[in-house]
Amino acid sequence: MQPARRPQGLRAVERLSDYFERVNFGAYVSLLQKPWRLIYLNFIGGLARGIGIGLGFTLLAALLIVIMQHLAVLNLPLIGSYIADVVRIVQAELHTPTV
Repeated sequence: MQPARRPQGLRAVERLSDYFERVNFGAYVSLLQKPWRLIYLNFIGGLARGIGIGLGFTLLAALLIVIMQHLAVLNLPLIGSYIADVVRIVQAELHTPTV
């Protein structure tokens, strides 16, 4: 006995329904109905991204300075003097009092 055939439109609606369940469309609609929660979540997300970018750039710059200091110790011609100048400038800025 063969299963009853469903109309093509019903199969399309079922596929669409399955898709919406997989992408959690109901939660998205619920979030859109609460604009203050959406604003709050976007604010927290923006804060986290900003802090992450700041910390990441700081660590990357520090790593670059450490590598440049080690290259300056090697006393490579041409590159060594340039790196030494950059390291001196950075160290001078670190020891300069701020207002």
